[in-house]
Amino acid sequence: MVEPFIRHHQYNFIKNQAEIVQKATVSVADPKVLEAVRYSAESKVLNAFPHATEIQVQLLKKIASLKEAEDFKQYVHSLLPYVIPFPQVTEKQLKKLFPKNKKLKVPDLLTIDYHAITYLGWMDVATNKLFIVYPAREDVVGIEGKYTIANRKNTCSLCNGHGEVALFTAISKTRMAHVSPDYYKAIGNYICTDSAQCNKRITDVTALERFIHDITGRAID
Repeated sequence: MVEPFIRHHQYNFIKNQAEIVQKATVSVADPKVLEAVRYSAESKVLNAFPHATEIQVQLLKKIASLKEAEDFKQYVHSLLPYVIPFPQVTEKQLKKLFPKNKKLKVPDLLTIDYHAITYLGWMDVATNKLFIVYPAREDVVGIEGKYTIANRKNTCSLCNGHGEVALFTAISKTRMAHVSPDYYKAIGNYICTDSAQCNKRITDVTALERFIHDITGRAID
């Protein structure tokens, strides 16, 4: 039995590549061009899994042989059992991550599909704060900051999607040597106001992990 080996953002990436191939099958007449699209998708997907076993490779590379719309649908669906779920968290764990927030309001954890999120994010309108929780080695790490809703749509720094965003600003816990105790560094990024939509689009966690590291100073991997 093949154990889950696909992270959620990687699953999104595979779906995107499958959609590219599917569109090419109905819009590209030149067989050579279509073959190039297929090869490109297969290469990109396999490159996202440099340590894949032979069985895992065989599962992934089927993307290059898909032809009909139903084939693509079945391919994407067939990979769901191999998606690594987000670590299930409890309200107690979340409150421990953010101890300074005595009246922390957490999302309804019973409604969360842990197979469908790369990170757990939510806004607390009462405190004007935004919270993000992300897996880090054997546990999870949390960051919090103030948010300001943007007056116009912009590009999210985490998923690169265009839509409603907020400027999320947090204070970095890392300090340079020999600086004043009063020194602090604010780090800000535009991110989606709807974390569910952001999670549907995110295909790369580089920006997210760098943002978390810059704020917490913790190594993610």
